Amino acid sequence: MLIRKRLPALLCFVCAAPLWSSSAAAQETLRYSIVSNGKTQGGEVDVFGSDGRIDSTFEFNDRGRGPKISAHYVIGTSGMPSRMDITGNDYLKAPVDEHFAIENGNAHWKSTSEDGTAKADAFYISNNGSAVESSFLVAALKAKNGPLKLFPAGEARLERLTDTTIEDHGQKQHVTEYAITGLSFEPQTIWLDDNQRFFGIPGPWFAILREGWEGANQQLYDLQLKAQNARYERLAQELTRRPSHPVAIEHVRVFDSEQATTREDQTVVIEGERIVQSGPAASIQAPKDAERIDGRGKTLLPGLFDMHVHAAALDGLLNIASGVTSVRDMGNSIEELQRLQTQWQSGAAIGPRLWKCGLIDGPGQFQSPTGLYVSTEEEAHAAVKRYADLGYIQIKLYSSLKPELVPGIAKDAHERGLRLSGHVPNGMIASQFVEAGADEIQHINFIFLNFLAGQVKDTRTPERFTAVGANAAKLDLDSKPVKDFIELLQKHHTTVDVTLATFEGMFTGRPGSVSPDYAEVLARLPAQVQRGAYSGGLPVTSENDQLYKDSYAAMVRMTKRMYDAGIPILAGTDALAGLMLHRELELEVKAGIPPAKALQIATFNAAGLLKQKDLGSIGPGKLADLVLVEGNPAEKISDIRRCRLVMKNGAVFKSDAVYAAVGIKPAD
Repeated sequence: MLIRKRLPALLCFVCAAPLWSSSAAAQETLRYSIVSNGKTQGGEVDVFGSDGRIDSTFEFNDRGRGPKISAHYVIGTSGMPSRMDITGNDYLKAPVDEHFAIENGNAHWKSTSEDGTAKADAFYISNNGSAVESSFLVAALKAKNGPLKLFPAGEARLERLTDTTIEDHGQKQHVTEYAITGLSFEPQTIWLDDNQRFFGIPGPWFAILREGWEGANQQLYDLQLKAQNARYERLAQELTRRPSHPVAIEHVRVFDSEQATTREDQTVVIEGERIVQSGPAASIQAPKDAERIDGRGKTLLPGLFDMHVHAAALDGLLNIASGVTSVRDMGNSIEELQRLQTQWQSGAAIGPRLWKCGLIDGPGQFQSPTGLYVSTEEEAHAAVKRYADLGYIQIKLYSSLKPELVPGIAKDAHERGLRLSGHVPNGMIASQFVEAGADEIQHINFIFLNFLAGQVKDTRTPERFTAVGANAAKLDLDSKPVKDFIELLQKHHTTVDVTLATFEGMFTGRPGSVSPDYAEVLARLPAQVQRGAYSGGLPVTSENDQLYKDSYAAMVRMTKRMYDAGIPILAGTDALAGLMLHRELELEVKAGIPPAKALQIATFNAAGLLKQKDLGSIGPGKLADLVLVEGNPAEKISDIRRCRLVMKNGAVFKSDAVYAAVGIKPAD
């Protein structure tokens, strides 16, 4: 498939099978560097033969994860691939075995998740191809000079954005940027040289660039960012409405987030950025010039909070369309995050309110893709100071940090009024992390790793997932060690950011079947995006398939066990923005948390943790961050998906229009 974003890396086009030799009739070899966080983490090599055959290898390492792909392509007389063979492993190390061929006017494709046949009248997008494949699609779109049908579904369009001449080490190279729509939620941009060969995809976290031209990343990214900003500014102008008169939402059910209950037949009046009246419809007299919105059959809630994001420009639209008006970023580039915050606050782009957590990790092979890296107490002190001086509200620690640095960082953070949370650093367990000063733990898997000390070699690697898959189901949740640990959390008033939706597909998704986290929303997504829901999660065998599913069920039960003990649970995603917060709330309810309490977690409780008295509830004087949904999610939590209207700081957004801007259909 074309290079798509799937945090933290980009998944790419590829093909493979030992059907021919890459040395046969070779005319040209192009090499690429894959750069993450300023370091080369892998590469791609493309060999072009005179007979229309291209051999490609693609591999990168992301903290022990990452694909390794061998791809072979044959370009037909039409200029489109007539054959693709792709083998290797995907980002989570699951096997890749994908093939496409055109024979006698028919196309057939088969992989671990798909098996289809159709008339050969479209362009096949592979699930696991290398970056060179993107140039094939651009060529086909240019030849078509219009929309191009895609296999298995959808269509692509092409826009030429800009071109420039870059210079490095005394050499010059002219390159052109193209945007391809129809592959994801937003246009996918790539750079080609004048021979229409793939040149690169720049980026601050992850980039793939022609070998020798890595230094051009920032220049190309700045140009790409300029076009992206212009697009988001245009969408903001088209989709944002700032009422010039008061707005009265009448005869609506209001969710009282403070009491976790609902009040029927209410009217809420908004003027500017504030709620000015709220109460029984019979007692509220809306201003004569008010815009009136009929709320019958609907529920008005405070804007939702997602307490675990890694914000990107696209997420602004996804969040607002889904009723998420506030987010807490748990690790990002300082510069990128400031840019997004400025755009979202000013209205230059659509997006939620943003609270920032500064990520601190130790340097090395498994360091986080972004953040500040420290090895000494002095460096750790300086990192906390920098984040605090920039107005961050929290420090998040990551897996490669030296455990002995945690107490000092906790002390520094608390002295500056910052919370401390994170992954439990390798070499520690969660109980030690809490005792060292952590106020919060990210991810339910680290709760289970607490009971696997001595059994897990390195939690910086994917072992932090696979060890939980192999052992969580075996843990007795009524055992004394579990009870003692929960008592420790109670004693220290520790919060847990469980991110259940993050792990559902990872532990229970299987190739060829719809991942349960996407099942309810699948038909609403762009056609090519839907395919990712069938790709599966962690690789499993017949022996451990059910065990991994049972281990995920144990994660859900542990969440309820902590909730019943009074441990504050947060609603955060660390996954697809907006839509996955809805799934997170559904999973909390599946765990046994009442729907109204789950909504309280994502509104009033989140605002309280962030010390935002003007947000998280509905009443006179509160800021007008609101979401109007069809039905009653306080009884049927899935109604939270049925967003109709969203307000952020008094600005009004029609949910279906914002969803449409990212290719998503509204919920029924």
